[in-house]
Amino acid sequence: MTSVPALDTEPPHDCRLCPRLHQFISEWRSREPEWFNGPVPTFLPEGGDDAVELLVVGLAPGLRGANKSGRPFTGDYAGDLLYSTLKTFRFARGEYEARPDDSLTLVNAAIVNAVRCVPPQNKPVGAEINTCRQHFFAPTLRRFPQLRAVLTLGLIAHQSTVRALGGRVAEHPFTHGGRQEIAGLSVFSSYHCSRYNTNTGRLTEEMFVNVFRDIREFLDK
Repeated sequence: MTSVPALDTEPPHDCRLCPRLHQFISEWRSREPEWFNGPVPTFLPEGGDDAVELLVVGLAPGLRGANKSGRPFTGDYAGDLLYSTLKTFRFARGEYEARPDDSLTLVNAAIVNAVRCVPPQNKPVGAEINTCRQHFFAPTLRRFPQLRAVLTLGLIAHQSTVRALGGRVAEHPFTHGGRQEIAGLSVFSSYHCSRYNTNTGRLTEEMFVNVFRDIREFLDK
């Protein structure tokens, strides 16, 4: 895949491409002016773009998580499970303390959301997913010259990834623990590591760990 410059993949802080999301964030800027309240940028590893072999794709920032902190999966329960598992499989080091200035760093992995802005009720609509994919997410997938694996967390992240890579969703359905080859990349998929999924038993820590074990084995070959 031909790489694209990082500047072409990161939306401006006051991105207005999705009016509903822009309005929602504007309201929260007035209510919580100390929060990040903007499109959350890609979380990169030590070594920057050239070091990325794994890209983890979430759905969208959480209101009091990434939208507040400005770093993907930072400040909510999903980050507790994700970052501890990343550390277990040597994709992260340091201590995750649910704030962007903690000592946590990524190793050969990056994290991004399919939709960069927090949506009301954590539910982006189709037009917002498509707009963010066209302008930012699809270019992000072409940004990393050493990228080999993508992990999609949940159905929407998976489908947006498939479309961004030029695949057909019908030919690449979402399954937990799945692995599919698309556009020269190995796309792994997992249920999202949200509190709802873990509380209901849809996703257990063992299930999540097994997905990362498969990714680690693949990258270590």
